[in-house]
Amino acid sequence: MKPDGTIEQKHPYPSPNPHVRLTEITYWSCGYRIKGLLAEPLRLGNHEGILYLRGGIQNIGMVRPARIAQFASQGMVVFAPYYRGNRGGEGRDEFAGEDRFDATIGIDVLKQFLKSNRIHVFSFSRGGIMALWTAILRKDITSVVTWSGISDTILTYLEREDMRRMMKRVIGGTPTNSPKLYEDRTVFTRIEDIHAPVLIIHGEKDQNVGFEHAKLLEAALVDQGKEVETWFFKDLTHYFPTQINIKVLRDLCQWMKHQGTAI
Repeated sequence: MKPDGTIEQKHPYPSPNPHVRLTEITYWSCGYRIKGLLAEPLRLGNHEGILYLRGGIQNIGMVRPARIAQFASQGMVVFAPYYRGNRGGEGRDEFAGEDRFDATIGIDVLKQFLKSNRIHVFSFSRGGIMALWTAILRKDITSVVTWSGISDTILTYLEREDMRRMMKRVIGGTPTNSPKLYEDRTVFTRIEDIHAPVLIIHGEKDQNVGFEHAKLLEAALVDQGKEVETWFFKDLTHYFPTQINIKVLRDLCQWMKHQGTAI
């Protein structure tokens, strides 16, 4: 076992973009070897970093090379952990349990490929709650973006009947018979520990992660006097149409670059 953040292996990975280099990374997190994908612009520069926190679980919502290459093409170095138990990584995916440390330690991996001290956290869907925990546990990030993101696992259990069996198995029960297991994943009691600006992006017709997740998070951040911005889309769902998706991606990268200096 090696110290957290130690890189065990690096392997070149086929890139869909001739201007972006991809590398699959194996790193140590809490005694496990975890895998993730790194995207670096080939053009030299003092690039800022993005920790990209994927949605889904296991092969559902897996990191897509083309997606992180899109971010890298905006002049960012991107690292996307697969989370433990995925793609040959050790351990077990816990849906924002102990695997949250695969995200927080991913910051230390990303730093090894940066000259800049500016690191942003981007998340989608399930990654939203991973990003919020990263913002709570790390004070060296510049900004946080949660796009169609989960903010409350109990709400997810209630609104997604099709996910209940998986959540019972992975988390270890239900919000009724195992409340502590769900409460331990809840960020709302720790909102005061988030110091980075937060951008919430959500479609109001989202049926995968209900719009209420975004509204609850916004209200909690405002209540604690935190810096929060919202981009809500009245007619959009969980997945944005391609052209809107591309524009929002570019806009959020510009938003990141305009945020304050990391603590």
